[in-house]
Amino acid sequence: MRLIKKCISGHGGGYVVLCPLEAEDMWHAFNIIAVGDSIKATTIRKVVKEGDTAVQSQRVKVTVMIQVSKIDFDPVECCIRVMGKNIEENKFIKLGAHHTVELEPNRNFTVTKLNWDSLFIERIETACNPSKSASLAAVVMEMGVAHVCLVTSAMTLIRAKIEKSIPKKRAASKNHKDGVAKFFEQVLQAIVRDIDFEIVKCVIVSSPGYVKDDFFKYLVEESSRRSDLKDLLKNKDRFILVHASSGYTQALDQVLSDPGIQTRLADVQAAREVQVLHKFFKMLNENSEKAFYSYGHVQAAQDRGAIASLLVSDSLFRSTSIKTRKQYVDLVEACRASGAQVHIFSSLHPSGEQLEQLSGVAAILRYPLPDLDDLEIHVESDDDYGGIPCEEMYF
Repeated sequence: MRLIKKCISGHGGGYVVLCPLEAEDMWHAFNIIAVGDSIKATTIRKVVKEGDTAVQSQRVKVTVMIQVSKIDFDPVECCIRVMGKNIEENKFIKLGAHHTVELEPNRNFTVTKLNWDSLFIERIETACNPSKSASLAAVVMEMGVAHVCLVTSAMTLIRAKIEKSIPKKRAASKNHKDGVAKFFEQVLQAIVRDIDFEIVKCVIVSSPGYVKDDFFKYLVEESSRRSDLKDLLKNKDRFILVHASSGYTQALDQVLSDPGIQTRLADVQAAREVQVLHKFFKMLNENSEKAFYSYGHVQAAQDRGAIASLLVSDSLFRSTSIKTRKQYVDLVEACRASGAQVHIFSSLHPSGEQLEQLSGVAAILRYPLPDLDDLEIHVESDDDYGGIPCEEMYF
């Protein structure tokens, strides 16, 4: 996604001009636009003209601004259909007339909101900053040379290049061993500095020979020994070791084109969401006092600072109710402020569909709260909780 212009006031109102570049950007755009927003974009309109002898019709390109009343996303056609009333009169479309605008890749559009909350801003930053949308990282190395990269669907970003002269291996000499250790330490520090495991789901470590294996052994040993590397130890299962012809980025193209590697990557990248959902279901069966779902119970747990992991479907942030969206945004912000891990599930993925069957929001707690089972949650309307039937919100 390309951010063309951003004009948001200190009160939260304003507009942004965006240009989606690929299919994933269209999904981001779908999650940015909400009912009640204003959309300005070019569209094709059929215009009928009455002449002296006949009625003629032609298709003209026109810029239209509508207030959104409905929005649909078509993942097959990769387009967004926005429906609403025209709020800016022009010679082709009357003020107040209903119109449908199709948003497509490589076409600018403007979104105007009365309130750009933190999750809307976060979504734009994620879509427009490749490093924040790169769920795959790679370390391509050979002895003395390494490249730490972030890989998106459109490009490979080199975040660090490490080059170090390593003495040759000789009997009764520590120079080679010390040189290798210093080289591995530099690569390890680059991973810590440039790879965000809140975003990156998988890290490929590739090299000729056994360099990758020796480095990964060093990484595990050091992260087990040093307190400042505990995050690496916790995410060691995200590393995949594969053979590459060299330590340069050209070799990464060969690795990524391997169908077997692609299958392994898909499994690992989806594993984070699947694992946390599996953990929730397991907790719900074995220790239900530490696992709750529905907004009322999850919010009550957050009020007590008890949430360790929050699971929430992105469909809840597309609610037609401003009140509903705000309460889920507030919940996410409060959980993050208290140190809880927040997992936002895509409603297009199977794990997200499973979560939606449980009201779309769930939580794993730090400690049991048995009294929450007896808490009676009153629901004002179905729309307040993303359209979940009221009777499903009671325990």
